[in-house]
Amino acid sequence: MDINLLNEEILKLQRKIDIDKGKREVISKNLDEVNSKLKSLTEYEDILSKVIILFQKTSSYGRIQAKKQIEDLVSRCLQFIFETDIEFVIEITESRNIPQAEFYVISNYDGYSVKTKPEISRGGGVVDIISIALRLAFIQIHKPIIEGPILLDEPGKHVSDDYIFNLGEFLKQSSNMFKRQIIMVTHNNHLSQICDLSYTVEIKNGKSKVIKNDAN
Repeated sequence: MDINLLNEEILKLQRKIDIDKGKREVISKNLDEVNSKLKSLTEYEDILSKVIILFQKTSSYGRIQAKKQIEDLVSRCLQFIFETDIEFVIEITESRNIPQAEFYVISNYDGYSVKTKPEISRGGGVVDIISIALRLAFIQIHKPIIEGPILLDEPGKHVSDDYIFNLGEFLKQSSNMFKRQIIMVTHNNHLSQICDLSYTVEIKNGKSKVIKNDAN
């Protein structure tokens, strides 16, 4: 009887361990997602800060022109990728003679509009797209001209599969339009396939192996 009771206790402990392992895996996955979103928001905050500094360093006329150019490029990007009537709007105010900027997304529906901060509009995907578009706009309008390629780390990682094809096409068209090489690191198969040249990096036995993919 003592052995049977001991076996029962062992089974109970094993079940509890299995349940706790499952909980740990869920928590670990949620933590990874939170860290990923936090990284995206941090990068987004960084590019917003640069845009605000750009506004602060330009004249009133230059500020208006830069605002229009940025709004237009980001709005076109959002509309192209999400295939809907959506606008990116910058509201500039002054505090102690220092320009301050607030960024909004306006979604237009039949007969009404919804104005929100990008961080709470359509999840993390909108922030990802705005971050990419702002980088392109910032580089293109910056004086003096910033030379060199555009580097992207996991672009659109929070963009759903429904729109990832549009993002890939947008990046390809942007590269051709602005005559800039885009170098990116991605785990997304579609984004890797649109490239003119791509490599796969595999880790085997602790060593990285770089494989050149076939031309697309």
